Amino acid sequence: MTATIDQPQQSPTAEKASSALQLRDVRKQFGQTEIIRGVDLEVQTGKRHALIGPNGAGKSTLFHLISGRIALSSGDIAVLGQSIVGKRPFEINRLGLSRSFQVTNIFPRLTVFENIRCSVLWQMGHRYAFWYGVSKLKAVTERCEQVMDQINLSQRKDTAAGVLTYAEQRALEIGLAIAADPKIIILDEPTAGMSRSETAYAVDLIRKVSEGKTLFMVEHDMSVVFGLADRISVLVYGQVIASDTPERIRGNQAVREAYLGQAEEHTA
Repeated sequence: MTATIDQPQQSPTAEKASSALQLRDVRKQFGQTEIIRGVDLEVQTGKRHALIGPNGAGKSTLFHLISGRIALSSGDIAVLGQSIVGKRPFEINRLGLSRSFQVTNIFPRLTVFENIRCSVLWQMGHRYAFWYGVSKLKAVTERCEQVMDQINLSQRKDTAAGVLTYAEQRALEIGLAIAADPKIIILDEPTAGMSRSETAYAVDLIRKVSEGKTLFMVEHDMSVVFGLADRISVLVYGQVIASDTPERIRGNQAVREAYLGQAEEHTA
């Protein structure tokens, strides 16, 4: 008689723990127009995952749904195993998710240091109080200095954000996203409008700040996507038509016909 050994079943909790983001049949409709049409997507913890697709595919809308800026029509989104349906953006942020925007979103009249400090103060639980100055908060200052060093802006700490170069402003926005030490970073077209040298600088920065974290990004520059991503998902007309390794995505005929061939020609 041959003995058999039962293999342990993976629990739902363990399955969720391996996924930083889970989207299940996510839909978004504006009036009679359905923009996101049943998206199923999983972003693994600790991986760099890129979302690509033609203009109008719904990529930014999907990011807004994940970060809570707009509400789902139906479906479910889980961040680190917890559903975020109905949660407000700051509540999702407190779960460990932080994002940057397609259009640079900084405080132009504040210095680099002051911009970062705004994010750090919130993350550390400080609120407005007129009886003490923020300059006396040593832990806040130390964290700001760490972030500025990460984004290579320590030498520009006293410079008004509005006079930084475009690449530096994008770096500052990434700094605002990582200041709270999030587990998940989502970036919406982080290299949009950059020259080749600026793009190379941004890629090195993204690689550095996302080390040991989960990165989910929308990007049009295929050299950036294939240089950074562990996995790529392709969104076309509100639906994911493929999700795989960069090598397999590059060789996927359906993806090339729908988007990739034209995108690589445009990048070149």
